[in-house]
Amino acid sequence: MKSFIAIVIVGLFFVLALLFGAKNEQIVTVSYFIAEGQYRLPVVLAVVFFSGFVISWLFAAYYILKFKIKLRKNKKQIAQLTEQLLEQQSQPMSQDTVA
Repeated sequence: MKSFIAIVIVGLFFVLALLFGAKNEQIVTVSYFIAEGQYRLPVVLAVVFFSGFVISWLFAAYYILKFKIKLRKNKKQIAQLTEQLLEQQSQPMSQDTVA
């Protein structure tokens, strides 16, 4: 449910940026490190918004993947420890450990 709400909010921001850009047909100058270009404002807004969205999803995917790998490793370790515990509980106690 949280991801659905987040997607709706991001979609609304994108539509808001498009509406803002549609009302402002101005030419803006974008300066790069070695070059400079003039573009319409809606194009600049769409490119910047989309690139920020993609970068954010890449970071999120990295951390989610890292979390899932760690979770899988921990589940395997818990399964191994549970199996060892069950084996120890099923073995009869020897006379040496009772005394």
